[in-house]
Amino acid sequence: MADAVRIIGLDPGLRHLGWGVVTCEGSRLSWVAHGVISPPETLPFPARLLHLLEALEGILAEQAPHEAAVEEVFVNMNPSSTLKLGHARACALLAPARAGLPVAEYATRLVKKAVVGTGSADKTQVAFMVRRLLPTAGDVSADAADALAVAITHAHLRRAATLTRSHRGAA
Repeated sequence: MADAVRIIGLDPGLRHLGWGVVTCEGSRLSWVAHGVISPPETLPFPARLLHLLEALEGILAEQAPHEAAVEEVFVNMNPSSTLKLGHARACALLAPARAGLPVAEYATRLVKKAVVGTGSADKTQVAFMVRRLLPTAGDVSADAADALAVAITHAHLRRAATLTRSHRGAA
């Protein structure tokens, strides 16, 4: 059997950054941990970003993942909100990169399609499927469910990429 790979999925947000860790061993997925980082909204913007970065660094040290996957930013109608979300996403990309992890990025529609079967699924459907795929996760908030969905997507797609590479190498 293949070695187990621990994957952390991240759903960036300035108010709530979801994270979820799964172990992938062959085609078997297992829940490890999940949570949400919520910086105090009373902090100035730079301090909120620092809170996200430091909290993520602590989670990465504690959970010791081998790989990271981050959901791409959903472009908002409000450019200012989109820009601020981009800053939070930068924290989600920098923390695992700083820890020396490979970081994959996935579009929101791809994550929904991989977990639910349709790219237009809503948060409730994603959370439902995450609970089905990872029954030991228990009660999962929407932000943590999204993060676990990103980790599940990466587990499936990294396996497909590995199979494609090994198939090409055999030719």
